[in-house]
Amino acid sequence: MTEHNQGTRIRATGRRRKPPAKGRRALTVVAWGAAALVVVGGAGLGYAYVKLDGNLKGVDINAQLGKDRPQNVDNGSMDILVLGSDSRSGANSAYGKDEGGARSDTAMVVHVYPGHKKAAVVSIPRDTLIDRPRCTDDKGTAVPGEHRAMFNTAYEVGGPSCAVKTVESMSGIRMDHYIEVDFTGFTKLIDKLGGVEITTTRAIKDSKSHLDLAPGTHTLDGEQSLGLVRTRKSVGDGSDLGRIQLQQAFMKAFIDQVKSVGVFTNPKTLFDLADTATKAITPDSELDSVNELMGFAKGLSGLGADDVHMITLPVEYDPLDPNRVVPLEAQSQQVWKALKADKPIPASATKDAATGKADGLVK
Repeated sequence: MTEHNQGTRIRATGRRRKPPAKGRRALTVVAWGAAALVVVGGAGLGYAYVKLDGNLKGVDINAQLGKDRPQNVDNGSMDILVLGSDSRSGANSAYGKDEGGARSDTAMVVHVYPGHKKAAVVSIPRDTLIDRPRCTDDKGTAVPGEHRAMFNTAYEVGGPSCAVKTVESMSGIRMDHYIEVDFTGFTKLIDKLGGVEITTTRAIKDSKSHLDLAPGTHTLDGEQSLGLVRTRKSVGDGSDLGRIQLQQAFMKAFIDQVKSVGVFTNPKTLFDLADTATKAITPDSELDSVNELMGFAKGLSGLGADDVHMITLPVEYDPLDPNRVVPLEAQSQQVWKALKADKPIPASATKDAATGKADGLVK
């Protein structure tokens, strides 16, 4: 893997980002949807801009990243790193014991194609072994690179900027934006939506995530939704790959739910959702105002679940450690090259990849 790739990709904005502070800890399976929801709310509630702006705290990543990044030019496409962490500090302590520094619990690269009619989402397993590049943390301290480091250590050792640097190193694609969503904010957001409807094809019972679902259709509240997207050992082959399959299925259901709750016709619903979402997300510093979020997510709000192609980065179980995965190099490059060229990800890219064996469990 190279530490940077100066491609000829045209980017969504010529504006340079301001510099990052470490944001609130987050679960990001719904960060992209939450950002779109914020815009939907903000668009109809001009009187509430001051309050909603006050909810937003941006992270400024550009200063730490410097100039050693993929090229930033403009054709209307957009790439967003949606990242969560497994920190259990503060209010999030209800979801488990904090065993040290925060690590990225979930990572998705969202590529919105020019015209904003289609999008692709590439989930990066947190246990993926990669060559982590040198980076600079939020205090300006240099963090050395590491061979065969777990992907989620990038956030642990260097915060958001190091996570972005690592994804750019892997993909050769410049991230236009970065978003986190807070654990407790996630549950409140789902509750404000009235829950999210999903269908399970088999029973899911997981003592660690406190989830017990019989086969059938369920409307999950916030706590149950959080349990679902954190379930791992009791589904598929028990790996992070199976959990990612659950997260992707839930994200599609979440997108459909946002579109079905009538937020455009109910001012109170608009405000409640916008207020909850702006408290839940931590965006980069180019999205830390309602006006900026409106410009960003206006296009995303038109995307439905059927318009989003979701895959997991093609990986295989590591021959030296079956608890870890490593990228299938040729197939992974197929994925990144397709996104850089604004083309659909070919089916051949994921043909021989490990899956987690939880596909179809949730619909």
